[in-house]
Amino acid sequence: MNIEFEKMNAAHLTSVTAIENSSFITPWSYQSFVYELSQNSFAYYIVALLKNEVVGYAGMWIILDEAHITNVAVHPEHRGRKIGYALMQQMLIRAALRGATKMTLEVRSTNEPAKKLYNLLGFKESGIRKGYYEDTGEDALIMWKEDLF
Repeated sequence: MNIEFEKMNAAHLTSVTAIENSSFITPWSYQSFVYELSQNSFAYYIVALLKNEVVGYAGMWIILDEAHITNVAVHPEHRGRKIGYALMQQMLIRAALRGATKMTLEVRSTNEPAKKLYNLLGFKESGIRKGYYEDTGEDALIMWKEDLF
């Protein structure tokens, strides 16, 4: 499997929002991604491509020396192939190249596959945001990776 990564652009957004809609209870809208790409100077997003098809994406905000993962998703038909791991590796590299020294994210407390992935990448649980997810009232685990490399 030959996955390529590139910076997300407007041409990717139809595919990205389709993956977003199939991955999350409360998905981001197409317009939210447009805003991130065109208006948010802290935002940086990439896509994973397999034979020129978007099969996953990830986004982050880089503020000073901290990178904050905003979202990561892989198309349901392509899960279990380590694409999420590869996306996160790319985000770590790209964050470091942009001056970040640490990275944080929130993850649903019940999302075992994501928690396993983040632990594998060296993220550590550092707190809980009670009732963070408005759609279900579920808690979010706050995770940090203090040293990117």
